[in-house]
Amino acid sequence: MTGGRRAGGSLVPAYLATGGAARTRRDGRDGLRRPSVLSLADEPRADGGAADDDLPPAHLALLDALQGGALSVEEAADHLDLPVSAVRVLACDLLDRGLVRARQPVPAAEPADPGLLRRVVDGLRAQRP
Repeated sequence: MTGGRRAGGSLVPAYLATGGAARTRRDGRDGLRRPSVLSLADEPRADGGAADDDLPPAHLALLDALQGGALSVEEAADHLDLPVSAVRVLACDLLDRGLVRARQPVPAAEPADPGLLRRVVDGLRAQRP
């Protein structure tokens, strides 16, 4: 009997992974959302960046997950086997230290106007010898 826990799931409660923090300082307009894309910072800030030795294990695990490339907050949560809310707290801590960057995903493009495409094709056909 697993008590509702996924097989192989973490035995560490999420609030311990975040150092007891349940909210971020970025919960307003600039807060991280599920589709926000996280990546390692090019160069950590000189004023507030912490050495890797000073970071708790969960923060280091997130940095390690980002070594392979950018991940959304949801993907990082899946890699770390933590709730999205816990990963948001970890990511905001790393953002404040200048160790990661976050951006909103690129929005989907508008579908092309079929009439415009037809006129372009007709114009190209008219130029053919």
